[in-house]
Amino acid sequence: MPVACELCEQPGGVPVASGPTWRVIRVADADFPAFYRVVWTAHVAEFTDLSPADRATCLDVVARVESVLRGRLSPTKINLASLGNMVPHLHWHVIARFDWDSHFPNPVWGARQREVAPAAAARLKLPLEVLDDAVRAAVAAS
Repeated sequence: MPVACELCEQPGGVPVASGPTWRVIRVADADFPAFYRVVWTAHVAEFTDLSPADRATCLDVVARVESVLRGRLSPTKINLASLGNMVPHLHWHVIARFDWDSHFPNPVWGARQREVAPAAAARLKLPLEVLDDAVRAAVAAS
């Protein structure tokens, strides 16, 4: 019996854009509103399971998402991660981090450092829908 995969069976977040081999979703996380994932469509666990051309495509999409977050939000840091320990389906986390966020400088999966008021989304320079539109436009050429 095949093991269920949540990224094969569900969007995994708010759908933002998709191409023939990938999709970009925004994670609904109140602490980290500018948290996106680039999810490879085919069920593979490791980056090296992809062909060299597919690896280039995947990283190009990741870089385009990162570029939008940097250009539109001016975060303190961008975190990139491809872990897959909990969901062994190839996906990249692209997360805009700010020195005021609830966990900074710890990883988003680490210990909370502070409460954030007003809410994190309200502290961003633009509404999430506008950010999603910018991400969508940036990855459209991929």
